[in-house]
Amino acid sequence: MLSNILFQRIDNSQIIIFRIFFGLLMAVECWGSIGTGWVTETFVETKFSFTFIGFEWTRFLLGETMYYVYGFLGLMGIFIMLGAFYRITTVIFALGWSLVYFMQKEHYNNHYYLVMLIAWFMVFIPANRYKAVDVWLWPQIRSNYSYLWTRLIFILQLLIVYTFAALAKLYPGWMNGDFLMIRYRSVARWAHENIAWEPLTEMFRTREFAQVFSWLGFGFDLLIVPLLLWKRTRVFAFFAALFFHIFNSATLHIGIFPYFALALAIFCFPAESMRKLFFPRKTSFVPGSTEFQPRHKNQVFFSFVFSVYIIWQIYLPLRHWHIPGDVLWTEEGHRLSWRMMLRTKSATTQFFMVDKATGERNSVNLNEYMTGLQRNRVVTRPDMIWYFVQYLKKDQLKKGKEIEVYVHSRLSINRGPYHNYIDSSVDLADTKWEYFGHQDWILPEPEDYSKKEPIR
Repeated sequence: MLSNILFQRIDNSQIIIFRIFFGLLMAVECWGSIGTGWVTETFVETKFSFTFIGFEWTRFLLGETMYYVYGFLGLMGIFIMLGAFYRITTVIFALGWSLVYFMQKEHYNNHYYLVMLIAWFMVFIPANRYKAVDVWLWPQIRSNYSYLWTRLIFILQLLIVYTFAALAKLYPGWMNGDFLMIRYRSVARWAHENIAWEPLTEMFRTREFAQVFSWLGFGFDLLIVPLLLWKRTRVFAFFAALFFHIFNSATLHIGIFPYFALALAIFCFPAESMRKLFFPRKTSFVPGSTEFQPRHKNQVFFSFVFSVYIIWQIYLPLRHWHIPGDVLWTEEGHRLSWRMMLRTKSATTQFFMVDKATGERNSVNLNEYMTGLQRNRVVTRPDMIWYFVQYLKKDQLKKGKEIEVYVHSRLSINRGPYHNYIDSSVDLADTKWEYFGHQDWILPEPEDYSKKEPIR
């Protein structure tokens, strides 16, 4: 039953349009990362990278090689946009983007993760059957239809992203405007320096302004996909999304994501409307046509894989509920969960090495190991703290020293008071990472992040 639904034939205009937008945006992202110095800061100037655990082997690429990697990925984006050698270029891009994604955590955000997922969608979706170089080279592949799953997977992924992004905002620091007040301070400074109209500057600084946009952000994430899918609200929802994403792009500086999200909104519109708007000369696909026969090979198996993928995507944002502690505090279950732009953290964190042979205790100078960005990130993220400790342990072992490492850390969320974060009595060099559970050396979260701890 499900397989028959997923393999219903539909007009393929949407996946063709999205292929063009996707390829162009990926080229802009990759080449822009070089032009803005992002690649230099993240991969060239660093001595080592905070890779995802298990991807330490990728460090051999660090250095100027990464300019060529990103330049090549940008070129693959252009090939995808043009539909040129589509099968091989989508595979290369998906593999390459996955590689650079797992190579570093300093700049982690859910947008890069979403791009990786979509890149792998494109590997399996036949988006080169129209307006593509491949059609010019191999005319026999030209087609005006696809299958329902090639549209449905984008809609479901978009629904999962926005729904869980909304649910993650249901905590006091977002709903009362604490986080956005901090973010909009830079907007207020920009308005003061460039517009010099004090009422506007003061408005950006107020809690009421931050609260309004906090609630609007929550409502937008929760409702935008259903409103885009409903015929009566679709046009209004699209213009609301246009304003929302352009405003966020201008004020929060979140890269290509606003435009990527707008491109994905194509799948919420009727295929025939998109065909008439973008490809008025393209032959319309009539459901039930016998011109092409649907493929039934592996249809049941594919439907099973499709279902497992969607269930997994729903599970990942929920997994933190079976891990002790607040994910806002522990970060356990934060990644791959669409918890986007929720909080700002700061910490005072010190690492101490103790020589097991002599008992000598020394403070670790992070400047000797990390860039400024890495120092800012490692002090607030438990997995990066543990990762760096393991790096220290191996580095000192090469010098003939066996060490213990202790961490003293106090953490603040959304500019609130500092609270004790890491158990300083635990030798982190002698701990293992609990991949699916809680790290016992992370101290319990405070009852209220905005209040100071009582003096004991």
